[in-house]
Amino acid sequence: MKQRCYLYARNVCNFAGAFIGVNIGTDLSDMPHPTQVVALLKAQQIRHIRLYNADPGMLIALANTGIKVIISIPNDQLLGIGQSNSTAANWVKRNVIAHYPATTITAISVGSEVLTSLPNAAPVLVSAIKNVHAALLSSNLDRLIKVSTPLSTSLILDPFPPSQAFFNRSLNPVIVPLLSFLQSTDSYLMINVYPYYDYMQSNGVIPLDYALFKPIPPNKEAVDANTLVRYSNAFDAMVDATYFAMAFLNFTNIPVLVTESGWPSKGETNEPDATLDNANTYNSNLIRHVLNKTGTPKRPGIAVSTYIYELYNEDTKSGSLSEKSWGLFDANGDPVYILRLTNSGSVLSNDTTNQTYCTAREGADPKMLQAALDWACGPGKIDCSPIKQGEACYEPDNVVAHANYAFDTYYHQTGNNPDACNFNGVASITTTDPSHGTCVFSGSHGNGRNGTSVNITAPSANSTSSGIGRDLYHSKGMWSILTVILNVALL
Repeated sequence: MKQRCYLYARNVCNFAGAFIGVNIGTDLSDMPHPTQVVALLKAQQIRHIRLYNADPGMLIALANTGIKVIISIPNDQLLGIGQSNSTAANWVKRNVIAHYPATTITAISVGSEVLTSLPNAAPVLVSAIKNVHAALLSSNLDRLIKVSTPLSTSLILDPFPPSQAFFNRSLNPVIVPLLSFLQSTDSYLMINVYPYYDYMQSNGVIPLDYALFKPIPPNKEAVDANTLVRYSNAFDAMVDATYFAMAFLNFTNIPVLVTESGWPSKGETNEPDATLDNANTYNSNLIRHVLNKTGTPKRPGIAVSTYIYELYNEDTKSGSLSEKSWGLFDANGDPVYILRLTNSGSVLSNDTTNQTYCTAREGADPKMLQAALDWACGPGKIDCSPIKQGEACYEPDNVVAHANYAFDTYYHQTGNNPDACNFNGVASITTTDPSHGTCVFSGSHGNGRNGTSVNITAPSANSTSSGIGRDLYHSKGMWSILTVILNVALL
């Protein structure tokens, strides 16, 4: 039987060599506590995350969860780490050794898009990477934790056709030693891939469907005139351009890890394609594309694992509306939109098993709800301890919320029998997952688990170090150069 994978649908799968992860920024006016973040990750079975810092609260909350995490050195710390082995060693001691192996740290991201966002730090970038690696080596962790740095695809010039792509030659004094380090340590090149920006900057050259992974007719596919390879989506073309750019410098065996990719769900009036539907379409198609292990035309069958940008909408992030609107969830843990991961249409929480829940009917009489709640917790023989004071599902303390929990638990204990969701007419079946915060309802994991309590003991998340801005005019796009070539290829 073919294994199915869902995001928010309780199972972001990690096939061998292929996974979907999620970035976690922290520029929220009401940033959830680290334990709440981890509860959401668990509820959604998100097994790979990337942090833009090494927040101790998050690392403590992630301990013993099995969630694999990339931690980051913010750009403003690069200078000290690049100039001093002892500073790098202290950083590793404080942020890695103090938490590993209880917290499964798989990689360290040294800065983010340094060569485009902080070019003055370029001379120390490789030194910083090597100093961090040396600190890991001294603790025998160098084979367990990779070190790399995310690059913007705007560093790749002449990106289409991919076979003629190359890195900006003025940066070769940094790029070549970086690639040499990655090759010698069996690490991967981290790259941030944003078809949204390339589409926006192409002045109509790139069709929207091509950017969104939507099916396009063969005569609209982009053709690499040198290899005659056809490209049906912008993501694959960008990744292959990265492979070719490395090959141009004689590096042919370094894998690519896409550390950021996504689509904004809202935008200003000059960004009409930043919509809920397009964000849903892009991320749903991206997840399918990665997990079906098709690879790219240059490297078919070799999956390019990808981290979606991002977990939460960041409402306090500077910049335009779209800058704040890349998240899959809002601060309460509610999905911003419902991912569509099969051809059967969308269901809430992207549950392609068509998960259903039993909750209080809107407008039901409170006294009848209370009577039904008392029956469920008494003669109905369900475990109502999670809605007791101090437990995970006690808040909000009202009869509707408590009835929701009791009704749904009873409904799932009877095997989702529709007749069990009536309670004298005060309950009804819904596809909307009523889970909230750390209160996870039966069926929300697809395994009948009841709500569980989370101990709030970890330090608060550091909300000062989020991701590099996704500014539309921050040279994210690869396609701003030689778009005429692509225009011809798409005719």
